[in-house]
Amino acid sequence: MDLGELLRATARVPVAEAARRYAAAGVPVFPLVPGGKRPLTEHGFHDASTDWRQIAAWWSRWPGANLGVPTGAAGGVDVVDVDVHPSGSGFAAFERARRAGLVDGWAVLVRTPSGGLHAYYPADPGRPQPSWQAAKAHVDFRGAGGYIVAPPSTVTTGQGRRLYHVVAVTAGESGAVDAAALREFLDPRPAPSARSWPGRELDAGRLAGWVAARGEGERNRGLFWASCRLAEAGLSPAEAHTVLGAAAEHAGLPAPEIAATIRSAYRAVTALPVTTPRGAAPEDALAARPDRLASAAL
Repeated sequence: MDLGELLRATARVPVAEAARRYAAAGVPVFPLVPGGKRPLTEHGFHDASTDWRQIAAWWSRWPGANLGVPTGAAGGVDVVDVDVHPSGSGFAAFERARRAGLVDGWAVLVRTPSGGLHAYYPADPGRPQPSWQAAKAHVDFRGAGGYIVAPPSTVTTGQGRRLYHVVAVTAGESGAVDAAALREFLDPRPAPSARSWPGRELDAGRLAGWVAARGEGERNRGLFWASCRLAEAGLSPAEAHTVLGAAAEHAGLPAPEIAATIRSAYRAVTALPVTTPRGAAPEDALAARPDRLASAAL
């Protein structure tokens, strides 16, 4: 698939036709609310499809729907999202990253309705990179566990309806972006050190990896359990979000739900101490006490 040619070819066609062309090129799509970014299907980007019959049915039901594409290996693209908000712009940070050689290799640049930018990169299926946000830099990364609104969608802003449109296609070879290096450059933070709770040492990296691997039906409970462990180990709620936020996004949880679950876990720990038997694995403790953890969250 030539991503640049695909986006150029769909720039001036109706969204329903663009969805069909994306799917024909092997890029799964799903519908979003007309003029907005929220998925219309029950499972959001998890419902993305290349089946032309399904796509025809969606756009027959919602003829004004916008076009969503899952990011990461699912959609074949990773996207660096440069935001422009009243609180600030990400262009200065993106330029610093460009000078540092961290955002070279883009395949397509798309101007967003806010005046921001989506830089598209080919996703490496052998190296999934979870989505994250660098709020202070006003730059987000859309990889595994995320999605983007794709051209020729339009979004309603304070200035009316604005289009996602292609502004540049690389003439050279495109390549994957190193999302972890970019995040460290934009939002450097000390690596969480191992902390301990009674009878056990906390490995924050292992805990985050365990959360990232939770499937549907286990994600909230797993994040809650892991947040309790960090609270017991003495990490602040902000540190817990640093350790677990990107992992929970990778598992498929939206940012507001992640923040609410971490807050709930910290409230629960202050009200009901939860301890882990010496040597027990996270999976064992979680499976053994779901009722207690659920009641503590209320």
